[in-house]
Amino acid sequence: MTHAMLKGSNVPLEATTVRAVLRWTPGQGVPDVDASALLLGPDGRVRSDEDFVFYNQPRHPSGKVWRLGKKRVAEGLTDTIQTDLTGVESGVGQILLVASADGVAFDRVRSLRILLYDGTVADGEPLAYFDVKPETGEETALICGELYRRGEGWKFRALGEGYSNGLEGLATDFGISVEDPPAEEPFPEPTDTPSVDTPSTDASAATTVQHPPALPTQPAYGYPQPVGAPPGQDFGFPPQGPQFIGR
Repeated sequence: MTHAMLKGSNVPLEATTVRAVLRWTPGQGVPDVDASALLLGPDGRVRSDEDFVFYNQPRHPSGKVWRLGKKRVAEGLTDTIQTDLTGVESGVGQILLVASADGVAFDRVRSLRILLYDGTVADGEPLAYFDVKPETGEETALICGELYRRGEGWKFRALGEGYSNGLEGLATDFGISVEDPPAEEPFPEPTDTPSVDTPSTDASAATTVQHPPALPTQPAYGYPQPVGAPPGQDFGFPPQGPQFIGR
């Protein structure tokens, strides 16, 4: 039986592995949507930056929460987070399931829905779904729902809580340390009276050509596409905290 959920409602989960699918309808002017997850400790905050699973860090170090990536289906586009609930560390009490739209307000995202499936069943019916609707229309990131412990089991709660400062603002609010990219060094200003070297009159003097130093290359964190990534694969983590690059 599929549960059609309202905001604030919850449902117990009997599945040991849950596949949370964000689905929306593409179209002219509709932004791309990214799924991510934050693993929270007893204080309602992440324990470290590694508890943030998103497009630049698509797998939690425990191997129990990972991003499957985007897919086109008959109903639209999807992005998916999968969680092995039985293996989640005891210090994690909540897993937030988040949608972000790269700085574009969610009032332009059509038919946004989160669906929960039993991750051990390939083509089963959804366990539950929730139609996520922004409250103001200015949100650029939304907490669609949360997986949370209740006794010895897990439950899902439909939330639909929004942030107008995007994924970066949401992540910071839950304890993620977001490093700003280093500022570029300004070019030196030319002097009013540049000096001119007097050419040597000695014909035997060697001419030295000075080459400017090579510009350093910026590290490129390409968009990961770990579609169907097997558990345990290590995708690495950018130094100096999560980097929000080109999204």
